[in-house]
Amino acid sequence: MEERMEEKTIKQTRKKTKLTIIIIGMITLILVIAFFVVTVYLDRLVEKTEGSIQLSVLKQKVDVITDANGVPKIQAQNEHDLYAAQGYVQAQYRLFQMEMSRRQASGTISEVAGEAAVDQDKYFRTLGLRRAAEKSYDLYSDEAKEVLEAFAKGVNAYMQQAKEDNTLPIEFKLMGFEPEKWTPLDSLTIGKYMAFDLGGHWEQQAFNYYLLQQFGEEKAYELFPSYPQEKPVIMKEKYVSVKDKLSQAIIPPAFNGSNNWVVSGEKTASGFPMLANDPHLGLATPSIWIQMQLQTETQQVSGVIFAGVPGIILGHNEQIAWGVTNTGPDVQQLYLEKRKPYSKATFLFEGEWEKASIIQEPIAVKDGATIDYEVVETRHGPVISEFVEDSGEENVLSLKWTALEATTELEAILQINKAKNWESFEKGLEKFLAPAQNFVFASKSGTIAYKANGNIPVYENGKDALLPLPGWQRENEWRGYIPFDELPIMINPEKGYIATANNKITTEDYPYHISNVWAQPYRYERIVEVLESVEEITVQGMQDLQMDSFNMQAKELTPSFLQLLEGGKLSKQATEALCLLDEWDYKDDASASQPLLFHHWHKNIEKTIYQEIPDSMLDLFKGKGHSTDTLLRKAIKGEPSAWLETYGGLQQVLLDSLQQSITELEEKYGETISEWKWGDYHRVYFEHPLSNVHPVLEYIFNQEGPIPVDGSSVTPMAASFEEETGIVDHGASWRFVIDMAPPSKGYHIVSPGQSGHVKSRLYQDQLPDWVKGNYHTTYLDSMTGEQLTLYP
Repeated sequence: MEERMEEKTIKQTRKKTKLTIIIIGMITLILVIAFFVVTVYLDRLVEKTEGSIQLSVLKQKVDVITDANGVPKIQAQNEHDLYAAQGYVQAQYRLFQMEMSRRQASGTISEVAGEAAVDQDKYFRTLGLRRAAEKSYDLYSDEAKEVLEAFAKGVNAYMQQAKEDNTLPIEFKLMGFEPEKWTPLDSLTIGKYMAFDLGGHWEQQAFNYYLLQQFGEEKAYELFPSYPQEKPVIMKEKYVSVKDKLSQAIIPPAFNGSNNWVVSGEKTASGFPMLANDPHLGLATPSIWIQMQLQTETQQVSGVIFAGVPGIILGHNEQIAWGVTNTGPDVQQLYLEKRKPYSKATFLFEGEWEKASIIQEPIAVKDGATIDYEVVETRHGPVISEFVEDSGEENVLSLKWTALEATTELEAILQINKAKNWESFEKGLEKFLAPAQNFVFASKSGTIAYKANGNIPVYENGKDALLPLPGWQRENEWRGYIPFDELPIMINPEKGYIATANNKITTEDYPYHISNVWAQPYRYERIVEVLESVEEITVQGMQDLQMDSFNMQAKELTPSFLQLLEGGKLSKQATEALCLLDEWDYKDDASASQPLLFHHWHKNIEKTIYQEIPDSMLDLFKGKGHSTDTLLRKAIKGEPSAWLETYGGLQQVLLDSLQQSITELEEKYGETISEWKWGDYHRVYFEHPLSNVHPVLEYIFNQEGPIPVDGSSVTPMAASFEEETGIVDHGASWRFVIDMAPPSKGYHIVSPGQSGHVKSRLYQDQLPDWVKGNYHTTYLDSMTGEQLTLYP
């Protein structure tokens, strides 16, 4: 009986096992089939670079030659077809990115993402980037409007084909919507967003205002980006709570900056000028830039452009090359507005009550009700202190900003693309108004030049944008902009080079105020040090300098830190850490332990001295790095600082923050300090916008990284990182070097790659190149690769 029961049990077990195997096999088969179905489907979405496509919006045939790095060269017989083809090709590569860019700038993310994006949309509706684009469109010439229309036709032609063929990018399927028609206004709105991304310092004004509210004059003035010679008048009116009203504002990364430099032929191996540029912006998949070449009988230009915009914004043609960094001027001004009781849109000005505008901005929300949102605009600009909630308070803050005015940057780009010398290039700059940028220039004929270009406000009575200004007094109004002919300029300097890295660009005798907030000088100092030390600069030398990881901040501060702690009561670990720092060559190399120590030490110094300031307010502290270093320099010289004295003075702050850093790092990387590596913490990861929704999407969309990488926020090899994770999310979004002999040949890195399609070979193929500094070469005259013909 027992044997039968045992036999029955065995049979049942075998049966269950067999069934389990069958079920697992079926699931595996389904997953394999699903994998191949998805793979085949995704393969269909990849950009087409060979063969032919009929495009009814064209007037004549267009050839598109795509090189091995995915750089398309568009050869057209007329300008209408050139820009229509550019719109089509951009949409092939980056349609989802273009869609999300116009939605973010326009404040319509909630339509497709739901309630989670409402506050973000409210903020961008309040700013009114799209309204500013509408005003700008009216200023454009008929020729520029035709370019915008042709570009939009090309984008829409691709959209229509993709909808008919069911080949829209997979992200549209995942989010459950289809894109609407592209318009010229979409391209201009994306341009306005770039001005937003490069900022203008209202955040620092708000932070200074907060400091005076919370800490009083002595401590507040210590953290002002430039200590005021004549202290600003402390407004006695009721304060607007910055902490409550503006802590949820969308703040671009501090110093969305860049490096650029240009070298005279007298200092180069070729005898011709050389130019280098690497704009520092957010790092993500796909890249903010798309590299392209455009050719007709009247122009041949190569470089990069924002996806969704026609033309080439940075690059070169057969005669000239150019690059930009962010000037960082005070182009934004907060105004304290005094509102009439019981009237939402009536404000005081020069003793009279003045009507403001109320703009209806209904916000559609996916799976939710439309929000009836209103924006109040005073004579200065939108009221930004009530974008989360209408408080009805008597005093509010409004924002005046050059980018919210009608401007004509695309007009400038179209002229620059065809410029042949400095005179015609500078003529084009007259129409590039916002954001203000440091343009460097090189020509085949030998000219090198620089201009800080754009609308930079001039204040009455020497006011210089340290604080919000009373909006009810005429004396606080801007009185125009620095005249174009008086903007900072330099042509063929005797020293043989010009460099900018968001550093202070004028001397004290310059008659106009430009900014209170400049980047820390370390990148600029290192660039100049290298340029002055080399007799014959080569292309390789220019590339090496873009990848240079030398930390001038550490070189300045570390010896003083070591001297201050010498002979003090140190733990064994702290002594070992200081010995390692004493041996350091000051390079932020991924394989070294010292950068990990130094950057964590500096971080914890800041955390210690600013611990009274909440994190939400630190986000507005745009000049934090500069202010910290100023406090440290003063303290090293023996000058008192209220922020340091609160915690025992500089020596005690250094000791406490060093020990805290060692404790944190030991927990993560072990007790052997010499085995720590910067690259174990400092890693680059070009994140796709949907990759954080679900681990499966992260696996699909982020195929590379995180990868250890050299550099930091203060080295020429710019690689800023999140302090908590060490993930590099900001840096050189494009690297470019050119020798003007011959100017037809340029060296580039566009990371992570050209394509936004996850199955494309061009999706993240340049990420390793970005880490290692491997440049690809493009040619104006002898482009080879796959050929796609577009027929009318």
